[in-house]
Amino acid sequence: MRTHAGAPPSRRRFLVMSAGGAMAGAAALSGCAMQVSTGVSGSGETVTVMVNSGDILPEQVQQAKKDLGIKIVLVKYDITKLIAMLTSGNPPDLVRGVGAVDSPFFAARDVAEELDPYFARSSVLKSADLDPVNDLWRYDGHVQGKGPRYGMAKDFSQDSMYWYNTAAFDKGGVDLPPETEPVTYEEWMDKAKRLVQRRKGQTTVFGGSYGGLTRSTLLATMTASAGGSLFNDDFSRVDFTTPEARKALTWYIDYCKTKVGPSLIQPDPNGWDGPTYQAGRLAMSNSGYWMGGMIGADKKLAEVSRLAPAPVFAGGPRISACQGGTGLWMPRGAKNKDAAWRVFEWFFGEEPAKARASGGWGIPTLKSMRSLMPAKEEYQKRVLKVQENELKHFSVVSFTPYTRADALDALFNQIAPAAMNGQMSVDTLAGRLNSAINEQLKRGKEQVG
Repeated sequence: MRTHAGAPPSRRRFLVMSAGGAMAGAAALSGCAMQVSTGVSGSGETVTVMVNSGDILPEQVQQAKKDLGIKIVLVKYDITKLIAMLTSGNPPDLVRGVGAVDSPFFAARDVAEELDPYFARSSVLKSADLDPVNDLWRYDGHVQGKGPRYGMAKDFSQDSMYWYNTAAFDKGGVDLPPETEPVTYEEWMDKAKRLVQRRKGQTTVFGGSYGGLTRSTLLATMTASAGGSLFNDDFSRVDFTTPEARKALTWYIDYCKTKVGPSLIQPDPNGWDGPTYQAGRLAMSNSGYWMGGMIGADKKLAEVSRLAPAPVFAGGPRISACQGGTGLWMPRGAKNKDAAWRVFEWFFGEEPAKARASGGWGIPTLKSMRSLMPAKEEYQKRVLKVQENELKHFSVVSFTPYTRADALDALFNQIAPAAMNGQMSVDTLAGRLNSAINEQLKRGKEQVG
Protein backbone atom coordinates (compact mmCIF):
# COMPACT_ATOMS: atom_id res chain seq x y z
CA MET A 1 0.00 0.00 0.00
CA ARG A 2 1.53 3.30 -1.02
CA THR A 3 1.51 6.12 1.46
CA HIS A 4 2.51 9.76 1.39
CA ALA A 5 5.31 10.50 -1.12
CA GLY A 6 8.63 11.06 0.58
CA ALA A 7 7.92 8.72 3.49
CA PRO A 8 10.97 6.56 4.24
CA PRO A 9 10.82 2.87 3.41
CA SER A 10 9.24 0.64 5.99
CA ARG A 11 11.58 -1.95 7.47
CA ARG A 12 8.59 -4.25 7.97
CA ARG A 13 8.69 -5.29 4.36
CA PHE A 14 12.45 -5.69 4.04
CA LEU A 15 13.40 -9.22 3.13
CA VAL A 16 16.93 -10.05 4.18
CA MET A 17 18.74 -12.97 2.56
CA SER A 18 22.16 -13.42 1.06
CA ALA A 19 24.32 -15.82 -0.85
CA GLY A 20 25.50 -17.04 2.54
CA GLY A 21 22.00 -18.33 3.10
CA ALA A 22 20.80 -15.81 5.59
CA MET A 23 21.28 -12.16 4.90
CA ALA A 24 21.46 -10.01 1.66
CA GLY A 25 18.35 -8.20 0.95
CA ALA A 26 16.05 -5.85 -0.62
CA ALA A 27 13.66 -3.28 0.37
CA ALA A 28 10.12 -2.22 0.29
CA LEU A 29 9.38 1.43 -0.03
CA SER A 30 6.00 2.85 0.72
CA GLY A 31 5.85 5.96 -1.43
CA CYS A 32 3.72 7.30 -4.24
CA ALA A 33 4.72 7.33 -7.87
CA MET A 34 5.76 10.91 -8.57
CA GLN A 35 4.44 12.58 -11.69
CA VAL A 36 6.90 12.98 -14.52
CA SER A 37 7.66 16.65 -14.87
CA THR A 38 8.13 18.07 -18.35
CA GLY A 39 10.79 20.18 -19.97
CA VAL A 40 13.47 19.69 -17.32
CA SER A 41 16.75 18.32 -18.67
CA GLY A 42 18.41 18.01 -15.29
CA SER A 43 21.45 19.96 -16.46
CA GLY A 44 23.61 21.15 -13.56
CA GLU A 45 22.32 18.45 -11.23
CA THR A 46 24.07 15.53 -9.58
CA VAL A 47 22.89 11.96 -10.16
CA THR A 48 24.00 9.14 -7.85
CA VAL A 49 24.32 5.78 -9.60
CA MET A 50 24.92 2.56 -7.66
CA VAL A 51 26.76 0.14 -9.95
CA ASN A 52 29.56 -2.40 -10.05
CA SER A 53 33.05 -1.40 -11.01
CA GLY A 54 33.29 -1.17 -14.80
CA ASP A 55 29.55 -0.68 -15.43
CA ILE A 56 30.15 3.03 -16.01
CA LEU A 57 33.76 4.01 -16.73
CA PRO A 58 35.46 7.14 -15.28
CA GLU A 59 35.87 8.57 -18.79
CA GLN A 60 32.13 8.10 -19.37
CA VAL A 61 31.43 10.07 -16.19
CA GLN A 62 33.55 12.89 -17.64
CA GLN A 63 31.75 12.59 -20.98
CA ALA A 64 28.35 12.83 -19.29
CA LYS A 65 29.42 16.01 -17.50
CA LYS A 66 30.47 17.50 -20.82
CA ASP A 67 27.54 16.28 -22.95
CA LEU A 68 24.67 16.42 -20.45
CA GLY A 69 25.88 18.96 -17.91
CA ILE A 70 25.10 16.37 -15.21
CA LYS A 71 27.57 15.22 -12.59
CA ILE A 72 27.43 11.45 -12.06
CA VAL A 73 28.55 10.18 -8.67
CA LEU A 74 29.27 6.43 -8.69
CA VAL A 75 28.54 4.37 -5.58
CA LYS A 76 29.72 0.74 -5.42
CA TYR A 77 26.76 -1.65 -5.56
CA ASP A 78 26.12 -3.23 -2.20
CA ILE A 79 22.72 -4.62 -1.23
CA THR A 80 23.17 -3.80 2.47
CA LYS A 81 24.21 -0.24 1.67
CA LEU A 82 21.26 0.07 -0.73
CA ILE A 83 18.87 -0.90 2.07
CA ALA A 84 20.48 1.65 4.40
CA MET A 85 20.15 4.41 1.77
CA LEU A 86 16.51 3.50 1.09
CA THR A 87 15.70 3.37 4.79
CA SER A 88 17.30 6.73 5.48
CA GLY A 89 15.16 8.26 2.73
CA ASN A 90 18.22 9.05 0.62
CA PRO A 91 18.37 6.34 -2.09
CA PRO A 92 20.59 6.45 -5.17
CA ASP A 93 18.94 7.92 -8.26
CA LEU A 94 19.69 4.83 -10.36
CA VAL A 95 20.61 1.30 -9.23
CA ARG A 96 22.13 -1.67 -10.99
CA GLY A 97 19.94 -4.76 -11.21
CA VAL A 98 19.68 -8.10 -13.00
CA GLY A 99 16.41 -8.00 -14.91
CA ALA A 100 15.81 -11.76 -14.97
CA VAL A 101 15.70 -12.03 -11.19
CA ASP A 102 15.65 -8.54 -9.62
CA SER A 103 12.79 -6.81 -11.40
CA PRO A 104 9.87 -8.81 -9.91
CA PHE A 105 11.58 -8.72 -6.51
CA PHE A 106 11.88 -4.93 -6.32
CA ALA A 107 8.60 -4.21 -8.13
CA ALA A 108 6.64 -6.46 -5.77
CA ARG A 109 8.06 -4.52 -2.82
CA ASP A 110 6.94 -1.23 -4.35
CA VAL A 111 10.49 0.12 -4.25
CA ALA A 112 10.98 0.77 -7.99
CA GLU A 113 9.61 3.64 -10.06
CA GLU A 114 7.32 2.81 -12.99
CA LEU A 115 9.11 4.15 -16.06
CA ASP A 116 6.37 4.00 -18.71
CA PRO A 117 5.67 7.76 -18.51
CA TYR A 118 9.36 8.45 -19.11
CA PHE A 119 9.57 6.09 -22.09
CA ALA A 120 6.39 7.65 -23.51
CA ARG A 121 7.96 11.10 -23.75
CA SER A 122 11.51 10.02 -24.68
CA SER A 123 12.92 10.81 -28.10
CA VAL A 124 15.92 8.54 -27.37
CA LEU A 125 14.32 5.36 -26.01
CA LYS A 126 11.21 4.51 -28.02
CA SER A 127 9.06 1.57 -26.97
CA ALA A 128 8.91 0.21 -30.54
CA ASP A 129 12.73 0.04 -30.60
CA LEU A 130 13.06 -1.98 -27.38
CA ASP A 131 14.25 -5.56 -27.83
CA PRO A 132 11.87 -8.11 -26.23
CA VAL A 133 14.58 -8.90 -23.65
CA ASN A 134 13.56 -5.66 -21.93
CA ASP A 135 10.31 -7.41 -20.98
CA LEU A 136 12.39 -9.00 -18.21
CA TRP A 137 12.09 -5.55 -16.59
CA ARG A 138 8.26 -5.62 -16.68
CA TYR A 139 6.04 -6.88 -13.88
CA ASP A 140 2.26 -6.65 -13.61
CA GLY A 141 1.98 -7.60 -9.96
CA HIS A 142 1.69 -11.30 -10.79
CA VAL A 143 3.87 -12.25 -13.73
CA GLN A 144 7.20 -11.03 -15.05
CA GLY A 145 7.24 -9.99 -18.71
CA LYS A 146 3.97 -8.04 -18.68
CA GLY A 147 2.80 -4.77 -17.18
CA PRO A 148 4.76 -1.59 -16.36
CA ARG A 149 8.46 -1.22 -17.14
CA TYR A 150 10.70 -0.81 -14.12
CA GLY A 151 14.10 -0.74 -15.83
CA MET A 152 16.02 -1.66 -18.94
CA ALA A 153 18.81 -4.09 -19.84
CA LYS A 154 22.11 -2.56 -20.98
CA ASP A 155 22.88 -5.55 -23.24
CA PHE A 156 22.16 -9.26 -23.09
CA SER A 157 22.87 -12.80 -24.13
CA GLN A 158 20.73 -15.89 -24.49
CA ASP A 159 22.51 -17.66 -21.69
CA SER A 160 21.71 -21.28 -22.53
CA MET A 161 23.72 -20.99 -25.76
CA TYR A 162 27.27 -22.30 -25.71
CA TRP A 163 30.61 -21.71 -27.39
CA TYR A 164 32.72 -24.62 -28.58
CA ASN A 165 36.29 -25.10 -29.75
CA THR A 166 36.42 -26.92 -33.11
CA ALA A 167 40.05 -27.93 -32.50
CA ALA A 168 38.98 -29.87 -29.40
CA PHE A 169 36.19 -31.57 -31.38
CA ASP A 170 38.61 -32.48 -34.19
CA LYS A 171 41.13 -33.87 -31.71
CA GLY A 172 38.45 -35.98 -30.02
CA GLY A 173 36.88 -37.13 -33.29
CA VAL A 174 33.53 -35.66 -32.23
CA ASP A 175 31.03 -34.29 -34.76
CA LEU A 176 30.46 -30.54 -34.61
CA PRO A 177 26.99 -29.40 -33.49
CA PRO A 178 24.75 -28.01 -36.26
CA GLU A 179 24.97 -24.23 -36.71
CA THR A 180 21.35 -23.18 -36.31
CA GLU A 181 19.55 -26.33 -35.11
CA PRO A 182 19.79 -27.26 -31.42
CA VAL A 183 21.21 -30.52 -30.09
CA THR A 184 19.33 -32.21 -27.25
CA TYR A 185 20.66 -31.95 -23.72
CA GLU A 186 21.40 -35.69 -23.94
CA GLU A 187 23.47 -35.16 -27.10
CA TRP A 188 25.32 -32.26 -25.48
CA MET A 189 26.19 -34.50 -22.51
CA ASP A 190 27.35 -37.28 -24.82
CA LYS A 191 29.70 -34.87 -26.59
CA ALA A 192 31.01 -33.56 -23.26
CA LYS A 193 31.79 -37.12 -22.11
CA ARG A 194 33.73 -37.77 -25.29
CA LEU A 195 35.61 -34.45 -25.14
CA VAL A 196 36.72 -34.55 -21.48
CA GLN A 197 40.39 -35.39 -20.92
CA ARG A 198 41.74 -36.81 -17.68
CA ARG A 199 45.18 -37.69 -16.39
CA LYS A 200 45.94 -39.55 -13.15
CA GLY A 201 42.42 -38.99 -11.86
CA GLN A 202 42.52 -35.26 -12.60
CA THR A 203 40.50 -33.50 -15.29
CA THR A 204 42.95 -31.71 -17.60
CA VAL A 205 40.40 -30.56 -20.20
CA PHE A 206 36.73 -30.06 -19.33
CA GLY A 207 34.36 -31.56 -21.91
CA GLY A 208 31.89 -28.74 -21.31
CA SER A 209 30.53 -26.34 -18.70
CA TYR A 210 26.81 -26.00 -18.01
CA GLY A 211 26.10 -23.95 -14.92
CA GLY A 212 23.92 -21.04 -16.05
CA LEU A 213 24.22 -17.62 -14.41
CA THR A 214 22.64 -18.97 -11.21
CA ARG A 215 21.47 -22.50 -10.44
CA SER A 216 17.93 -21.25 -9.87
CA THR A 217 17.67 -19.50 -13.26
CA LEU A 218 19.36 -22.48 -14.95
CA LEU A 219 16.88 -24.96 -13.49
CA ALA A 220 13.89 -22.67 -14.13
CA THR A 221 14.98 -22.30 -17.77
CA MET A 222 15.66 -26.02 -18.23
CA THR A 223 12.28 -26.90 -16.69
CA ALA A 224 10.65 -24.53 -19.21
CA SER A 225 12.63 -26.31 -21.97
CA ALA A 226 11.12 -29.58 -20.78
CA GLY A 227 7.66 -28.03 -21.17
CA GLY A 228 6.88 -27.13 -17.56
CA SER A 229 7.42 -24.50 -14.87
CA LEU A 230 9.60 -24.74 -11.78
CA PHE A 231 7.18 -22.43 -9.93
CA ASN A 232 3.44 -22.67 -9.31
CA ASP A 233 1.02 -20.15 -10.82
CA ASP A 234 1.61 -17.40 -8.25
CA PHE A 235 5.37 -18.13 -7.89
CA SER A 236 4.99 -18.83 -4.16
CA ARG A 237 6.24 -22.43 -4.40
CA VAL A 238 8.65 -24.60 -6.37
CA ASP A 239 8.09 -28.26 -7.22
CA PHE A 240 11.10 -30.28 -8.32
CA THR A 241 8.98 -33.48 -8.41
CA THR A 242 6.97 -32.57 -11.53
CA PRO A 243 8.11 -34.61 -14.57
CA GLU A 244 9.58 -31.52 -16.26
CA ALA A 245 11.46 -30.16 -13.22
CA ARG A 246 12.66 -33.64 -12.32
CA LYS A 247 14.00 -34.08 -15.87
CA ALA A 248 15.96 -30.83 -15.58
CA LEU A 249 17.26 -31.65 -12.09
CA THR A 250 18.25 -35.20 -13.09
CA TRP A 251 20.18 -33.94 -16.11
CA TYR A 252 22.04 -31.32 -14.08
CA ILE A 253 22.94 -33.75 -11.27
CA ASP A 254 24.18 -36.25 -13.89
CA TYR A 255 26.29 -33.49 -15.43
CA CYS A 256 27.88 -32.85 -12.01
CA LYS A 257 28.25 -36.58 -11.21
CA THR A 258 30.07 -37.41 -14.44
CA LYS A 259 32.55 -34.56 -13.81
CA VAL A 260 32.67 -33.58 -17.48
CA GLY A 261 32.71 -29.94 -16.43
CA PRO A 262 32.99 -27.48 -13.53
CA SER A 263 30.51 -27.78 -10.66
CA LEU A 264 30.26 -27.48 -6.88
CA ILE A 265 32.11 -30.79 -6.50
CA GLN A 266 34.69 -29.99 -9.21
CA PRO A 267 35.26 -26.21 -9.19
CA ASP A 268 37.03 -24.47 -12.03
CA PRO A 269 40.27 -23.14 -10.50
CA ASN A 270 39.81 -19.93 -12.53
CA GLY A 271 36.39 -19.31 -11.01
CA TRP A 272 34.71 -18.83 -14.40
CA ASP A 273 34.86 -20.16 -17.96
CA GLY A 274 36.75 -17.34 -19.68
CA PRO A 275 40.40 -18.06 -18.81
CA THR A 276 39.81 -21.84 -18.97
CA TYR A 277 38.32 -21.61 -22.46
CA GLN A 278 41.12 -19.27 -23.58
CA ALA A 279 43.71 -21.77 -22.34
CA GLY A 280 42.19 -24.60 -24.40
CA ARG A 281 41.09 -26.44 -21.26
CA LEU A 282 37.34 -26.25 -21.95
CA ALA A 283 35.83 -27.71 -25.12
CA MET A 284 32.30 -26.23 -24.68
CA SER A 285 31.40 -23.18 -22.58
CA ASN A 286 27.81 -22.46 -21.51
CA SER A 287 28.26 -18.74 -22.05
CA GLY A 288 26.10 -16.78 -24.45
CA TYR A 289 27.06 -14.22 -27.08
CA TRP A 290 28.66 -11.87 -24.51
CA MET A 291 31.80 -14.03 -24.17
CA GLY A 292 32.52 -13.27 -27.83
CA GLY A 293 34.02 -9.98 -26.67
CA MET A 294 36.80 -11.92 -24.97
CA ILE A 295 37.10 -14.57 -27.70
CA GLY A 296 37.30 -11.96 -30.46
CA ALA A 297 40.32 -10.34 -28.82
CA ASP A 298 42.32 -13.53 -29.48
CA LYS A 299 42.45 -14.05 -33.26
CA LYS A 300 43.60 -17.68 -33.08
CA LEU A 301 40.93 -18.60 -30.56
CA ALA A 302 38.27 -16.75 -32.56
CA GLU A 303 39.10 -18.78 -35.68
CA VAL A 304 38.36 -22.11 -33.95
CA SER A 305 35.42 -20.89 -31.83
CA ARG A 306 31.76 -21.29 -32.74
CA LEU A 307 28.54 -20.24 -31.02
CA ALA A 308 25.75 -22.84 -30.91
CA PRO A 309 22.00 -22.69 -30.17
CA ALA A 310 20.61 -23.52 -26.73
CA PRO A 311 20.01 -27.27 -26.32
CA VAL A 312 16.48 -28.68 -26.09
CA PHE A 313 14.84 -31.61 -24.36
CA ALA A 314 13.43 -34.09 -26.87
CA GLY A 315 9.74 -33.26 -27.33
CA GLY A 316 10.02 -29.98 -25.39
CA PRO A 317 9.66 -26.44 -26.76
CA ARG A 318 12.65 -24.59 -28.18
CA ILE A 319 13.40 -21.95 -25.54
CA SER A 320 16.43 -19.70 -25.47
CA ALA A 321 16.13 -17.46 -22.43
CA CYS A 322 18.22 -14.66 -20.97
CA GLN A 323 19.18 -15.40 -17.36
CA GLY A 324 20.69 -11.94 -16.86
CA GLY A 325 19.52 -8.75 -18.58
CA THR A 326 21.60 -6.55 -16.27
CA GLY A 327 20.65 -2.90 -16.35
CA LEU A 328 19.39 -0.03 -14.19
CA TRP A 329 16.23 0.83 -12.28
CA MET A 330 15.11 4.01 -10.53
CA PRO A 331 14.07 3.94 -6.85
CA ARG A 332 10.67 5.49 -6.15
CA GLY A 333 12.25 7.73 -3.53
CA ALA A 334 14.97 9.10 -5.84
CA LYS A 335 15.36 12.87 -5.49
CA ASN A 336 16.58 13.78 -8.99
CA LYS A 337 14.30 11.78 -11.26
CA ASP A 338 14.41 14.03 -14.33
CA ALA A 339 18.19 14.23 -14.27
CA ALA A 340 18.37 10.49 -13.53
CA TRP A 341 16.17 9.78 -16.57
CA ARG A 342 18.47 11.90 -18.76
CA VAL A 343 21.42 9.77 -17.56
CA PHE A 344 19.29 6.66 -18.16
CA GLU A 345 18.65 7.77 -21.78
CA TRP A 346 22.32 8.51 -22.31
CA PHE A 347 23.46 5.20 -20.83
CA PHE A 348 20.98 3.04 -22.74
CA GLY A 349 20.54 4.98 -25.97
CA GLU A 350 23.57 7.14 -26.67
CA GLU A 351 27.40 6.82 -26.63
CA PRO A 352 27.82 4.17 -23.88
CA ALA A 353 25.24 1.95 -25.61
CA LYS A 354 26.93 2.33 -29.00
CA ALA A 355 30.31 1.45 -27.50
CA ARG A 356 28.87 -1.69 -25.85
CA ALA A 357 27.13 -2.78 -29.06
CA SER A 358 30.27 -2.51 -31.19
CA GLY A 359 32.44 -4.33 -28.63
CA GLY A 360 30.77 -7.74 -29.01
CA TRP A 361 30.29 -8.12 -25.26
CA GLY A 362 26.52 -8.37 -25.54
CA ILE A 363 23.54 -7.95 -27.85
CA PRO A 364 22.26 -4.35 -27.84
CA THR A 365 18.83 -3.93 -26.26
CA LEU A 366 17.71 -1.36 -28.85
CA LYS A 367 16.88 -3.06 -32.16
CA SER A 368 18.19 -0.01 -34.04
CA MET A 369 21.69 -0.72 -32.69
CA ARG A 370 21.94 -4.31 -33.97
CA SER A 371 23.81 -3.04 -37.02
CA LEU A 372 26.68 -2.03 -34.71
CA MET A 373 27.41 -5.64 -33.68
CA PRO A 374 30.84 -6.80 -34.91
CA ALA A 375 30.46 -8.34 -38.40
CA LYS A 376 33.66 -7.45 -40.22
CA GLU A 377 35.62 -10.72 -39.93
CA GLU A 378 34.42 -14.09 -41.20
CA TYR A 379 34.22 -15.55 -37.68
CA GLN A 380 32.10 -12.56 -36.59
CA LYS A 381 29.70 -13.07 -39.51
CA ARG A 382 29.37 -16.75 -38.59
CA VAL A 383 28.59 -15.94 -34.94
CA LEU A 384 26.12 -13.26 -35.96
CA LYS A 385 24.23 -15.65 -38.25
CA VAL A 386 23.77 -18.13 -35.37
CA GLN A 387 22.84 -15.37 -32.92
CA GLU A 388 20.31 -13.68 -35.21
CA ASN A 389 18.58 -17.00 -35.81
CA GLU A 390 18.49 -17.68 -32.06
CA LEU A 391 16.76 -14.37 -31.30
CA LYS A 392 13.58 -15.85 -32.80
CA HIS A 393 13.47 -18.34 -29.92
CA PHE A 394 13.79 -15.87 -27.04
CA SER A 395 11.13 -15.89 -24.36
CA VAL A 396 10.85 -14.60 -20.81
CA VAL A 397 11.08 -17.34 -18.20
CA SER A 398 9.39 -15.72 -15.21
CA PHE A 399 11.08 -15.74 -11.80
CA THR A 400 9.58 -15.52 -8.32
CA PRO A 401 9.23 -12.10 -6.66
CA TYR A 402 9.47 -13.67 -3.21
CA THR A 403 13.20 -14.21 -2.86
CA ARG A 404 16.53 -13.49 -4.50
CA ALA A 405 18.32 -15.90 -6.81
CA ASP A 406 21.43 -15.90 -4.63
CA ALA A 407 19.36 -16.99 -1.64
CA LEU A 408 17.92 -19.94 -3.59
CA ASP A 409 21.41 -20.80 -4.82
CA ALA A 410 22.68 -20.82 -1.24
CA LEU A 411 20.06 -23.43 -0.29
CA PHE A 412 20.79 -25.48 -3.42
CA ASN A 413 24.52 -25.36 -2.70
CA GLN A 414 23.95 -26.69 0.82
CA ILE A 415 21.66 -29.56 -0.17
CA ALA A 416 22.69 -30.73 -3.65
CA PRO A 417 26.37 -31.84 -3.29
CA ALA A 418 25.32 -35.11 -1.62
CA ALA A 419 23.34 -36.00 -4.76
CA MET A 420 26.22 -34.90 -7.00
CA ASN A 421 28.50 -37.25 -5.05
CA GLY A 422 26.04 -40.14 -5.45
CA GLN A 423 25.06 -40.19 -1.78
CA MET A 424 21.44 -39.11 -2.31
CA SER A 425 18.85 -39.98 -4.97
CA VAL A 426 17.39 -37.29 -7.22
CA ASP A 427 13.94 -37.97 -5.71
CA THR A 428 15.25 -37.37 -2.18
CA LEU A 429 17.03 -34.24 -3.40
CA ALA A 430 13.83 -32.95 -5.05
CA GLY A 431 11.92 -33.37 -1.78
CA ARG A 432 14.59 -31.62 0.29
CA LEU A 433 14.87 -28.74 -2.17
CA ASN A 434 11.08 -28.31 -2.15
CA SER A 435 11.01 -28.21 1.64
CA ALA A 436 13.86 -25.71 2.09
CA ILE A 437 13.04 -23.41 -0.82
CA ASN A 438 9.29 -23.32 -0.16
CA GLU A 439 9.95 -22.28 3.44
CA GLN A 440 12.07 -19.41 2.10
CA LEU A 441 9.37 -18.44 -0.42
CA LYS A 442 6.67 -18.56 2.28
CA ARG A 443 8.63 -16.07 4.42
CA GLY A 444 9.21 -13.88 1.38
CA LYS A 445 5.52 -13.83 0.51
CA GLU A 446 4.66 -12.85 4.10
CA GLN A 447 7.14 -9.97 3.86
CA VAL A 448 5.57 -8.67 0.66
CA GLY A 449 2.14 -8.89 2.24
